[in-house]
Amino acid sequence: MILKVIAVDDEPLAINILKNYILKVKQLQLVETFSNAMDASSFLRDNDVDIIFLDINMPMLDGLELLGTLHKKPFVIMTTAHEEHALKSFELEAIDYLVKPISLPRFLKSVDRVIGLKQGALKASDNDRKEKPSIFVKVDKKKLQKIFLDEIMVVESLKDYIRIITPTSKYIIHSTLSSFTDDLPSNRFLRIHRSYTIAIDKVSVVEGNSVEVGGLRYTIGRSYLNDAKSRILPNFNI
Repeated sequence: MILKVIAVDDEPLAINILKNYILKVKQLQLVETFSNAMDASSFLRDNDVDIIFLDINMPMLDGLELLGTLHKKPFVIMTTAHEEHALKSFELEAIDYLVKPISLPRFLKSVDRVIGLKQGALKASDNDRKEKPSIFVKVDKKKLQKIFLDEIMVVESLKDYIRIITPTSKYIIHSTLSSFTDDLPSNRFLRIHRSYTIAIDKVSVVEGNSVEVGGLRYTIGRSYLNDAKSRILPNFNI
């Protein structure tokens, strides 16, 4: 992971120190430096960066004013000789506040924090993209309906059709129970009767030769008893 960085400071010495520190961290790529916030603002309108090291006291537009104009905020680390602006910086969502002269250990601590936050954000984004397993079923001649597998409770046979029952909806599609059940993950779904396939984790009650799913009772067929015993409840007593 490489993080793009810019530094904004009107003091050449401060910029040089930040340059040297940034070069020591392999995850950081220094894209540009600016001696004033106006030029930095123009750059940020057309370019995305991950981290801004931002001084506060600068001519024309100071660092806090620039920070306040950013709609899409990268990670902003304030760099200043004055401690009194810390509260305002954090109110504007700065991630850290470094007081000059900035030591290398303090710089590295701040960068490590940003790297950790960035990794967490990337992981969360990856998890969001990994959508729950689902299937599409044809509910009329032209319409395909997405159904998440973890929402399916029961599939019932209706001769040449089946009814898929979820907590919020029922879908009737043209299919046989056998062919539809064969396409479901066998570790999650179980056929318990010639007319019923159930989601194993949706079983709430086991009683005699029946189970309860979604508040309704379903009979387990005689030929399915042994499989039901081993799959639904190891100590199934029926």
